Amino acid sequence: MLQEYLNCAMSKAVYEKLEDGTYFGKIPPCIGVVAFGESLHKCQEELYSALEGWIIVKLRHNDHFPMIDNIDLTPKREVAYA
Repeated sequence: MLQEYLNCAMSKAVYEKLEDGTYFGKIPPCIGVVAFGESLHKCQEELYSALEGWIIVKLRHNDHFPMIDNIDLTPKREVAYA
């Protein structure tokens, strides 16, 4: 499921060629996941790496994930009953 989430998130990526010829990329549903690269390919690689790191941090903090293509990585919270 994790690999599917990564692939679906990357399919939502948008890229922009900057004035200096480098590239900027972001994944709008994944706030804060951005990357820069000297080529489009390098920017894509950097964006994938940034997405992996973003997922790891969110998992460690039990944060909410945006649902992408009906994939929900948000950890399920256990309810304790007294």
